[in-house]
Amino acid sequence: MSSPTPPVPLPGDTKVLSIGLHPSALDYSRMPDGIDEAVLTARIAAGNAALREAGFDAVPCLIGLDPGRAEETVREQLRSHTFGLAMIGGGVRMLPEHTLLFERLVHVLTEAEPGIRLCFNTTPEDTVEALKRWIRR
Repeated sequence: MSSPTPPVPLPGDTKVLSIGLHPSALDYSRMPDGIDEAVLTARIAAGNAALREAGFDAVPCLIGLDPGRAEETVREQLRSHTFGLAMIGGGVRMLPEHTLLFERLVHVLTEAEPGIRLCFNTTPEDTVEALKRWIRR
């Protein structure tokens, strides 16, 4: 059995939709010590700055926990721009209680933007690495 061929990287000027949970949406009682809304807000801002510094054309999209509202927020972005890649943050994907939210986002992205590729980070600090896996620099 042969191994699958990796996908061809996207061009360097690919517009990226960077989706993550708004810091106000999280329950910080479940977070490690030292992580609160102010800390996470600062980490997200630093991650977005790192994307700009690395030359990515990324549009941040912070969402809440309500799947319907989150879906509409993403649809608004999709109406405003054409994206080749969407990054869905770890806060959306990694907690079991957010499974429906994650599913809804995947479906709206693939239905509204056929051919879009998806990538995933685990923290705001590794978003640049997640995009580099898919975009040729």
